[in-house]
Amino acid sequence: MPFELQSKILRVLQEREFEAIGSTRTTKVDVRVIAATNQDLQQMVSNQEFREDLFYRLHIFPLFLPPLRERKTDIPGLATHFVKQFSVSMNKDMRTISDRAMRSMINHSWPGNVRELQNYVARGVILARGTASDLIPPDKRVTLRAEPTSEKLEDTIRGEILAACHKANWQIGGPRGAAARLGLKRTTLFHKMKRLGMSPPAKPS
Repeated sequence: MPFELQSKILRVLQEREFEAIGSTRTTKVDVRVIAATNQDLQQMVSNQEFREDLFYRLHIFPLFLPPLRERKTDIPGLATHFVKQFSVSMNKDMRTISDRAMRSMINHSWPGNVRELQNYVARGVILARGTASDLIPPDKRVTLRAEPTSEKLEDTIRGEILAACHKANWQIGGPRGAAARLGLKRTTLFHKMKRLGMSPPAKPS
């Protein structure tokens, strides 16, 4: 969110008013705002990428949702929900996921979180030929058998990013870039690389 837009949002939250584009009339508002992000806003405040006053105005009742790899018990329910959702929208009769496919999903690290799982199930429904689907197992980048320490987790994430960058020849964006391979937005990957102190190798002169 650009700084100039952040100040406008801050005004809505503090003063409860705004002017519509092209209008000179001030409109009063009485709303409750629920904001969500996958960014580290405190780090962005430190990097002067996010307004500190807006951060503390939003940070009233924070809820932290861990990544999907840290809440494996949610995967079967989410996968089943997506199967039903896509079966209806695609006019398919797929009802269940095989035990083998479900085990592979539970063991997968899902770096792209719920959106990656959603896209994976959508592909399975597209390819399904009956009422059950034995989905092609997702690429097992990491199989977590124990709760990793923060340091180990950072090493794991760094390794995944490095592997994806090598495969993409250090192309970050685009359909075949490292971000797409990891199931992330380009800007999200840039932020993660910056936080981990990663940068593309210097080109030979």
